[in-house]
Amino acid sequence: MYTNFLKVTLDLIVASVTLLVLSPVMIIIFLVLKLTSTEPVLFTQVRPGKNEKLFKIMKFRTMTNLRGPNNQLLDDNERITALGAFLRKYSLDELPQLFNVIKGEMSFVGPRPLLPEYLPLYNSLHKRRHEVKPGITGWAQVNGRNAIDWDTKLDLDIWYVDHISFLLDLQILFKTFLKIFNNSDVSSATHATMEKFTGSKT
Repeated sequence: MYTNFLKVTLDLIVASVTLLVLSPVMIIIFLVLKLTSTEPVLFTQVRPGKNEKLFKIMKFRTMTNLRGPNNQLLDDNERITALGAFLRKYSLDELPQLFNVIKGEMSFVGPRPLLPEYLPLYNSLHKRRHEVKPGITGWAQVNGRNAIDWDTKLDLDIWYVDHISFLLDLQILFKTFLKIFNNSDVSSATHATMEKFTGSKT
């Protein structure tokens, strides 16, 4: 009942209201990015959603497309901009995902949508993270975010899938706001964002 109706309805209503309230902030970010860079303001990337259905996730761009002599993209640490670091610090780069929520591709709370190339690398347990819609925030994000290893993160995603409820979603949203204001767990110990996933260990 909650997952199939109430959660969907609340996502649509809250995302629409939030988008309306935060539209001035989003317009300012859009203009600043437009005036300070020649690259597209929005970063879009294909990600697997519920039942592994692919969709395009939207974010404000926080990195350049700088490449090395071999024409390969430089490491995230070298490509992230000062403004991008600020947007990531306060999760403002995620605001365009409100459109993904309104379109029904994402939820406010759920496992974070990862790269399609990771799909063959999950074990049978971790594949279950796609039984629900991906979220802007999730149980793994409020329990370590980018500071925990991949298997722990994916185990937390599955715990959420098995315990999803209205009260749990409220708890996650509250903890998300605390994380944003505390600026905690934005990066891993060795990487500006999160190290690449190479496969489930268990």
